[in-house]
Amino acid sequence: MLVKNLEPKALWNHFAELNAVPRPSKKEERVVAFMMEFGKRLGLETIKDAIDNVIIKKPATLGMEDRATVVLQSHLDMVHQKNGDTVFDFDQQGIEMLIEGDWVTANGTTLGADNGIGVATIMALLESTDIPHPAIEALFTIDEETGMTGAIHVDPKNISGTILLNLDTEDDDELSIGCAGGIDTNSSYLYSNEKVDPESQAIEITIKGLLGGHSGMDIHRGRGNANKLMTRIVRHLLDHTSVRISSFDGGSLRNAIPREAKASIVFSAKEQSTIERLLAAFSAELKVEFKTVEQALVIEFKSVQLPSEAVSVAETIKFVDALYSVVNGVFRMSPDIDGLVEASSSLARVIIKDGSFTTQSLQRSSVESTKKDVANMVKSSFELIGCEVVQNGDYPGWSPNAHSPILTIMKDLYIQRYNEEPKIKACHAGLECGILGKHFPGMDMISFGPNIRAAHSPDEKVQISSVQKYWGYLLETLTKIPTKN
Repeated sequence: MLVKNLEPKALWNHFAELNAVPRPSKKEERVVAFMMEFGKRLGLETIKDAIDNVIIKKPATLGMEDRATVVLQSHLDMVHQKNGDTVFDFDQQGIEMLIEGDWVTANGTTLGADNGIGVATIMALLESTDIPHPAIEALFTIDEETGMTGAIHVDPKNISGTILLNLDTEDDDELSIGCAGGIDTNSSYLYSNEKVDPESQAIEITIKGLLGGHSGMDIHRGRGNANKLMTRIVRHLLDHTSVRISSFDGGSLRNAIPREAKASIVFSAKEQSTIERLLAAFSAELKVEFKTVEQALVIEFKSVQLPSEAVSVAETIKFVDALYSVVNGVFRMSPDIDGLVEASSSLARVIIKDGSFTTQSLQRSSVESTKKDVANMVKSSFELIGCEVVQNGDYPGWSPNAHSPILTIMKDLYIQRYNEEPKIKACHAGLECGILGKHFPGMDMISFGPNIRAAHSPDEKVQISSVQKYWGYLLETLTKIPTKN
């Protein structure tokens, strides 16, 4: 069965068409052109603002002209990540989708359900001729995944709606009314390699098979971070031998928990048997430690060609100690909202190669002061070894409003439709609502979506039956929109 034949067909058809368009963050030119052509083909007012967000406006259907205008909002870009053994060119190829039971997934890559399902939903509504709805302003933002620059630079003059429905959360029984803010902390350091004794040996260590996932939504699940695990392995070797790093390459994306890492080390030939024994024993120990969460964890090592140069022992220790000390994972749970991660940090990227040591990490928090605190901790770890540290991409969180009128409407409707209460939550991911709220003071906002699992990883999937549930819920929500004030 083809994805296009799933129900609701209009939504899935648009999702398939969208997934045929390469749309990595920072390279949204093709998908922006795709959306502009879509809006103009429908004969609707279609705007591209200065930052390349796309706004498409559709008048209310007959009998709903007196209702408040609704902003339907999703982002156009997607996280591009693949398994290490998957051959795929994200800049040229469309996503290869698969149906597995009640789920749609992709062939070794991210699926783009985050946030393509939201985009496709809005497209289906814009194209519809038989769905009742108030006036719609569809706001398609760019670059949500790597800085939220679309939301940051949105032009308020293009939007007049008073209710915003953000279609970018991942559990169909939840209504989100708050989210975390975030900031990137990136470090760099230039070093000089030293010659390697030609009688030395080299081993390459590989970590793979970790679950990875979204560094906000999945940070509390206790999953392994490949960069931190590799650091632990090298630190363990340094406790007993005099190894030197020749290269280290871990992680791939700033907002994904690192799934894979590789490091090459050099050492005296007389230490080879000791190092192999230490690697085998410590790898087994780590697998036991993570056996409940990371059942597919693989740690491999093999002899490789000896490089001519490597990091000195002293700077190897310096780099490893900095990576070891940097805070990673949940920093603080919220004392106000049960089960909510308040603050966290994820060491997303580490590269040591050709005289350059660089790292990327992302700190998140629903409390601004805590966000600054954890970001400064990370900054300090790297500044202590002389790194240049740059913090950027700072965006605000979204403060929950338990008395939101759209929340009351959607909560009551959920109970009516499904005979149970929805979970009212704030999430630890960064949603664009926090930024958009700054542009549109007083706008009533809520976020919801279908069940999406393992976003930001090649295991990403979206549940077919959940999309059907979410679609029906959204359509009835649109009929409940109150009249204009």
